[in-house]
Amino acid sequence: MQRIVILTGAGISAESGVPTFRGPDGLWEGHRVEDVATPEAFRRDPVLVQRFYDLRREALGRVKPNAAHKALARLDAEWPGELLLVTQNVDDLHERAGSTRMLHMHGQLKSALCPACDGRFRWEAPLSGETRCPACSAPDTLRPDIVWFGEMPYHMDEIDRALLCADLFISIGTSGNVYPAAGFVDLARHAGARCLELNLDPSMTSGRFHESRLGKAGDLVPELVETLLAG
Repeated sequence: MQRIVILTGAGISAESGVPTFRGPDGLWEGHRVEDVATPEAFRRDPVLVQRFYDLRREALGRVKPNAAHKALARLDAEWPGELLLVTQNVDDLHERAGSTRMLHMHGQLKSALCPACDGRFRWEAPLSGETRCPACSAPDTLRPDIVWFGEMPYHMDEIDRALLCADLFISIGTSGNVYPAAGFVDLARHAGARCLELNLDPSMTSGRFHESRLGKAGDLVPELVETLLAG
């Protein structure tokens, strides 16, 4: 039975109406993402950064999982072999679709991090304004539990182990210009996995995949899942 690792990026959530970081709609309120997604930006203007993520967190209530999210959740539920879904996205659409064998390598909007005690907490309310850490009671220390530019992505050891053992690596809706995720195809291919890309347009790493299929994730992913489950 094949061991599958799946990487999803902004393209899969874009079809649900979630703006991409680097697409034509990737600027929000006139700010470059780099200006609101770095530790330096948070130290410089925490109010601006908190408001940026508060708005993104609030916006999750207006979007829903699409056919691609649902198809991956079906694969998660029905695939009898090993499977790991790794997402670069910080939304909760995979979870809401029903996926469980998954990791958020860039953090989650609905989670707060306390740098004072390293505590992480489920969080759906605004982080702007006065907040206190539920664990250590430190005032106004909570920040979005998001991996910002210059920070190390989460779960890298577990992801690397899965890629080195994978028989099939699938990348969905990724730009191929953000590392370390852009290097996953090289690690998986070197370890012997077949590598398949599903994307709306060619990515920066399309040439490193065995096969690249172009189209909407909402069309391509359900078709692929049907094929995989049919054997």
